[in-house]
Amino acid sequence: MHLKLMLEQISQWLFQPVLGLLVALAVWVLVALGMFLRSLADRRRGRRPAVGRFSLLIDEATASEARDLDIRIEQVLVQAEHDGLRSLNAVRFAVRAGPSLGLMGTLIPMAAALNGLALGDLPALAEHMVVAFSSTIVGIAIGVVAHVIAMVREGWQRRDLDDIRLYAERVLRAREAGEGEVGP
Repeated sequence: MHLKLMLEQISQWLFQPVLGLLVALAVWVLVALGMFLRSLADRRRGRRPAVGRFSLLIDEATASEARDLDIRIEQVLVQAEHDGLRSLNAVRFAVRAGPSLGLMGTLIPMAAALNGLALGDLPALAEHMVVAFSSTIVGIAIGVVAHVIAMVREGWQRRDLDDIRLYAERVLRAREAGEGEVGP
């Protein structure tokens, strides 16, 4: 019986932090959605900052008369891939954390709602059920929005990385052939 009370107390202690994290994650997803929409508009205008930035780094590596140009270009490509994956990690976290926090925010007040039902306290039951279902909706919404953002951004990242690799290959071939500048 003592363990049961401990578990109930722990879950009640978790309730406020879970709701706080759920709200914070919802705000973060709204900010991420705004940044995503801005990136979408930029890409439709033909602006792809990652391609430009890493193409410039490849050009800088080419400008130095290093013997190990292929290794330096490979370092740039690895950095491009690493930066792209790192930028997706937060969105991937939201895909999983949103629904998990929503579930926790649902189950914790459900215990109090059931207790209200057992005592015949219908206003307490209703109050706890509203919080429970609201948590579920917010958590699932966070997961869905973050999932859409992650899917689209992963596609963008693959395309950008393919274009950066193609540019690097052109630079290396032009260097081997003794040609001058190569356009992106």
